[in-house]
Amino acid sequence: MGEIIKRKKHVTSDDVAAVAGVSRWTVNRAFKSQSSISANTRDRVMKAAKELGYVPDLLASSLASSQSNLVALLLDDFANPHKLVVQEILIKTLRANGFDSMLINTNGEDDTEEAFLTASRRRVDAVILIGSSFSDNVLKQARDAKHHKKLIVFLRRSNVEDTVPICVNDELAMSAMSAYVADRGYKKPYFIAGPQTHSAHLSRKETFVNWWKANKGIDIGCSSVSEYDFNLAFAHVVQLFKNTDRSNLPDVVVCENDILAFGAIDALRYGLGLRVPEDIAVTGFDDVPDASRPHYDLTTYKQPLQIMANTLVRVLKGQESSSGILEFEGELKVRGSA
Repeated sequence: MGEIIKRKKHVTSDDVAAVAGVSRWTVNRAFKSQSSISANTRDRVMKAAKELGYVPDLLASSLASSQSNLVALLLDDFANPHKLVVQEILIKTLRANGFDSMLINTNGEDDTEEAFLTASRRRVDAVILIGSSFSDNVLKQARDAKHHKKLIVFLRRSNVEDTVPICVNDELAMSAMSAYVADRGYKKPYFIAGPQTHSAHLSRKETFVNWWKANKGIDIGCSSVSEYDFNLAFAHVVQLFKNTDRSNLPDVVVCENDILAFGAIDALRYGLGLRVPEDIAVTGFDDVPDASRPHYDLTTYKQPLQIMANTLVRVLKGQESSSGILEFEGELKVRGSA
């Protein structure tokens, strides 16, 4: 019978059911990761489906069940290597739990509304925002349009109601970094931040500045770059310190993330002829793969990405509360740059 069915142009679930010796409904359940079906029956269905070349119609299935098991990842920052790490962990974790993902690039805030519409046309179960240009206004518009069952802000905070922020606790993280820098004897820190948008945001700069004011009575210097970009960070640090007398230079530059720290280290070494860490130490945040390489040997703060990804899956499955901010504590990674 299998050979006869395989000659058909369009193989249906009824065809698979006939070969596997089960009902059409059993075939449908076999392709749902959370359905109640024995392993032996599922194996028979999958064997028959493979033999016949059957692929379930996911769109029809989502229309019938109101769940697509598809999520959209909206990303606006491909220059940051940390985002590649985040994508890999999220996609693998989602797939292991029965969710497929689609990646949508957004080119700044003006493009974000169209990205939301693109996601909604695919009937996704959730939109996950991973980036720096998602303003409160955009989040409110997306929430009010009610195109998505869940609106998740990953790696950043959001105070917009009905969004689900999943992020590291920046206050704990930067307090730990501040205490470490102070304990190592640094007395003149300088902070370099990323984009200063009124949006789903980080509070690393504020925490670091406030810690030094409260604990050491010091108003530290700080500045920002418009994007998380190596070349921008390099040029920014050279411009900042090229005319500064050595006695007035900071003794440590604390960066909001690792890509800024990489730019700062290379600017100090190759743009200004200084030594790291002997003349100026540098710290970062995220612990991307290059951070541990000998060239940078970067002291940084590692986010618990796998734990956060697992939490995101529980939110999608309704197993985790989606009210309030879901925050996590990471780990300070001490290396040779500071």
